[in-house]
Amino acid sequence: MSSSVLLMSMSADGYVAGPDDRPGNPGGDDFMRLHEWYLDDAGEVGRPDGEAGEIWDELNATGAVLVGRRTAEQVDYYGGHHHGVPIFVVSHDTTPVDYENVHVVGDIETAMAQAKAAAGDKDVLVHGAVTAQQALAAGVLDELQLSQVPVLFGSGLRLFDVLPHRIELEVVRVIDTPRATHIRYRVLN
Repeated sequence: MSSSVLLMSMSADGYVAGPDDRPGNPGGDDFMRLHEWYLDDAGEVGRPDGEAGEIWDELNATGAVLVGRRTAEQVDYYGGHHHGVPIFVVSHDTTPVDYENVHVVGDIETAMAQAKAAAGDKDVLVHGAVTAQQALAAGVLDELQLSQVPVLFGSGLRLFDVLPHRIELEVVRVIDTPRATHIRYRVLN
């Protein structure tokens, strides 16, 4: 059975986007600092060496993507292609988009159910701070894969600014590298 897994990189002070996060500047100012852990020496995106490569492999083995509309719009719906799997966008505006592989769904519970059905026995990759908060509130987020980067942003968009209640987590795995500490948690409640 598939699990829903939030995969996010964040600063040590909890930011997943820098200041001025908007279309045309997705992720805000200096956003790529949070993702240097998977850049090679030439600055190209790719599988990192060592144990952190496991996270890259897991990301590319997911069977569907679930994302909020704001994040999806900022990245042009991943061009309709995120490693060849269906993309489910949570939005109150369910107007279809111009990508065949992108499905816009009106609520988080239905979107997650559709994403899990599409993923089959593979996991669902979850992206976006608001989507993560909604999924936690609805009880449909199973795990968190957080890559904590050794930098303090001081401002921007925090991952967990708004939660409905305290949520207990269980540490499943820790991979410590010089570029980031990667912690996988299971959501307990």
